[in-house]
Amino acid sequence: MSASSAGSGELSLIEWIRAGTRAQASVPTGIGDDAAVVRGGSNDELLVTTDMLMDGVDFVVGTTPTELIGRKCLAVNLSDIAAMGGRPVAAVISLALPKQRGRELAEGLYAGIWPLAEEFDVGLAGGDTNTWEGPLVVSITVVGRPGADGPVLRSGARPGDWLFVTGPLGGSLSGRHLSFSPRIREAAELQSRVKLHAMIDLSDGLATDVRHLARESGVGVVVDARDVPIHADVEPSQADDERLQHALCDGEDFELLFAVAPDDGRRLLSNRDRLTPVHRIGEVTDGADCLLRTEDGSLRPLPPGGWEHALG
Repeated sequence: MSASSAGSGELSLIEWIRAGTRAQASVPTGIGDDAAVVRGGSNDELLVTTDMLMDGVDFVVGTTPTELIGRKCLAVNLSDIAAMGGRPVAAVISLALPKQRGRELAEGLYAGIWPLAEEFDVGLAGGDTNTWEGPLVVSITVVGRPGADGPVLRSGARPGDWLFVTGPLGGSLSGRHLSFSPRIREAAELQSRVKLHAMIDLSDGLATDVRHLARESGVGVVVDARDVPIHADVEPSQADDERLQHALCDGEDFELLFAVAPDDGRRLLSNRDRLTPVHRIGEVTDGADCLLRTEDGSLRPLPPGGWEHALG
């Protein structure tokens, strides 16, 4: 089967690559999670994630401050490590710089990367730099270590689990997608308090990412419309259903979506001294459908939405 015959979007290409990739003992968790789990000769496990961000897609050179571009390029990778319940250790940075103003752009990028790396104790371990006639492209790979209980995968959600998010959603493109704080500390605190069955970061939008978690876990989900926290960045004058659509589909919130047993969910809701507020937004079911429970209590399919790179 060719990639083109399977579909034209980014996700279909990823599934095609995944289907053709041979399993190896050195990579117990590969394609399908926020980061890969790589096992060394001593059986120590490392988390490895990479993201490539491009001018015109993830930021706009000349409009977006270059320091914020650099910060975001590292932050999205740290968010992936957080989603695995891990701690970042080191980053490798590759730049494809435009020939015009390349040095100036590089210095601005690092002015945003360095403070965030220092904040989360991430060592910068080198990388690669090229110049070309095209736009700015930044690719960062981050290596991390799992928490004491091991990596938190997308595939561990169980029927009956409660679903939570770590913060309000929607409206990120007003600027928050450039300045968000990766939920490294929050993930560590959650692990110290409860058993996380599954987790994913909300980069593509809740409506898309909850489907990723459900598919990897082989379960269904119900999201409660009235319980989805909507960020203040979403225009308050909009109708309620429009504001909900933003929370479900805007993407780039970089909060964590996670599943825990009901007893642990109650413990989180009753614990008022936690580092960050958590919001229960639904539950895991033993079906295969992703559903939205509306204000009147009826169930309907969770509306499609969120971000996916288009491919011709």
